[in-house]
Amino acid sequence: MANITRWDPFNEFVSLQDRFNQLLNQPTGFFRGFPGSDQSLTASNFVPAVNIYEDEHTIHIDAELPGMEEKDIDVSLENNMLTISGERKLENEEKKENFHRIERSYGRFTRSFTLPPTVDSEHVNAEFNNGVLRVSLNKKEEAKPRQIKIGVGKPSTRKAA
Repeated sequence: MANITRWDPFNEFVSLQDRFNQLLNQPTGFFRGFPGSDQSLTASNFVPAVNIYEDEHTIHIDAELPGMEEKDIDVSLENNMLTISGERKLENEEKKENFHRIERSYGRFTRSFTLPPTVDSEHVNAEFNNGVLRVSLNKKEEAKPRQIKIGVGKPSTRKAA
């Protein structure tokens, strides 16, 4: 069965404008490295990508931190705010005639996430494996879903007031 969608020609212009604005606003954007620009060829902002998902008992946050070691990463939890911070350091540079080619991002980073009140701050686990940091936050017992059994055929014995 085919889906029919309405085509809006102006939607494509908005998408093109959004992409152009992203290009100009990125730290690695079009004007990077030109005289008078605020950023040098070696400056770059590193912001690790994260996936956040949950199941009945736990909220998981997976952060991609390739090329880092666990000693370079700090995880803290304070006032329902989880903060992941650290620094990815520049190790190898490819040099050719006064030109530095650096395509990977480096530097200090901080990512903070506001947690719901259902998180049990006493039971937090962080593991680092193959460049991925996984933070697991257990939910409080009262926040976990529970099944309620329904009685059949028994009228209520409570008297109305």
